Amino acid sequence: MNYTTTPPIHSAREAVYHTLKGQILSNELLPGTSISEKEMSIQFGVSRTPVRESFVRLSQEGLLDIYPQRGTVVSLIDLELVEEARFMREQLECAVIRLACLSFPSEELDALQTNLILQRKCVADQDYKKMFEYDEAFHRTLFKGCRKLNTWAVIQQINVHLNRTRMLRLAADHHWDDLFTQHQQMVEAIQESNEVKAEKIMSEHMHLTILDQALLKQKFPTYFK
Repeated sequence: MNYTTTPPIHSAREAVYHTLKGQILSNELLPGTSISEKEMSIQFGVSRTPVRESFVRLSQEGLLDIYPQRGTVVSLIDLELVEEARFMREQLECAVIRLACLSFPSEELDALQTNLILQRKCVADQDYKKMFEYDEAFHRTLFKGCRKLNTWAVIQQINVHLNRTRMLRLAADHHWDDLFTQHQQMVEAIQESNEVKAEKIMSEHMHLTILDQALLKQKFPTYFK
């Protein structure tokens, strides 16, 4: 699985779009970086048309800023959008984990357990890209087990700036023990059918992002609006 959840690619435009989006979300293309249609068309070995179309799409998603006659840059991270996404995720994730404590399929519980094993390996290997991928998969499995995948899809529409800060946090600081422990505790709460415990842990989990924002803004001030 790719951390950008990339669907099958059937065109040059889709290939360029998904690759660039992955590079922006993973901070391979840092906020404020200038990119050009000409450079990207050479890099991808395609005409400028699919690159231009990809730029427009990424601009609509808030990942690129296009300035006519001046060029295109990777957008700075908007902390207002980060907080809005975090707020929405907290409300929905807390609701979903309460549902999970009432009823959760055994196969999805097994998937969570397997996910924790993979997360532990990422912690040991300090692989921040894989850690992000398994973090996303963990939360998606909660929604899947509660038959709320359409709700998960809605979350993804507002999640891009939040995901950029999450990826930046994982890359900048490899102390992920709190993150892993909270995931572990969530699974235990589901097994115990303990709604109160599960919701408390999830709320604390979502609030880690608030602390991360302050630290990241101090460490990387030029990456943020």
